[in-house]
Amino acid sequence: MRSRHTIITAVFDGFYVALVTNLLLVLGCLPLVTLAFTTEAARSWPLYALTAPLCAPGLCAVFAVMSAYSAGDIGGVLRTYGRAWRASARPAMLWTAVAMVALVVLAVDARAAWGHRVGALALPVLATLIVLTVATALLGLVTVAERPTAPLREVARACVYLAVRRWYLTAASLLVLALLAQILAARPAIALGLAAAPLLYVVWANSRFTLRAALDPPTAAPQRA
Repeated sequence: MRSRHTIITAVFDGFYVALVTNLLLVLGCLPLVTLAFTTEAARSWPLYALTAPLCAPGLCAVFAVMSAYSAGDIGGVLRTYGRAWRASARPAMLWTAVAMVALVVLAVDARAAWGHRVGALALPVLATLIVLTVATALLGLVTVAERPTAPLREVARACVYLAVRRWYLTAASLLVLALLAQILAARPAIALGLAAAPLLYVVWANSRFTLRAALDPPTAAPQRA
């Protein structure tokens, strides 16, 4: 009976954290959510690029909530979110702004090369750089969520290296993000109300494992007496 009660409690706790996290995600990313419901992404992409940095602290705070939940802390979701938002606001917005500038430059270059002879050589390189930029930006937000005072230059070096080294986890995270984007485009209410938190948790878990070598301090070997 105790084991059954523990399982039921864990299920309800997880459901509660998921619902609250979805709500906080919507509130933290309200500018992008508003654009998604009121504009067409293909025509309004400059607005998306300008707005994305404003939503970065909310995403970092959501990752902090997931980290706390993974560690067994489920009682202070709002407190964890607020504390992480305040701590990560400046570095998260700066990090995302730099990433968006890089993505816009790469996308414009790819559009200019499309249909030209040089595109046969340039487009694969530009596509690879775009994917690497997205992966690095994602890992950087997970890093900022746990180490908001870390120098962004060091964060960039570590994230680029680990994104390439553990490419299989990077690919899995990007596929999950693509799935979330498809659900959001087809069923926004289901995506924001139910699917966002579980899928983002998978992304966070993959990213956290990828960053384990950078975020977790090495444990000293026990000394012999």
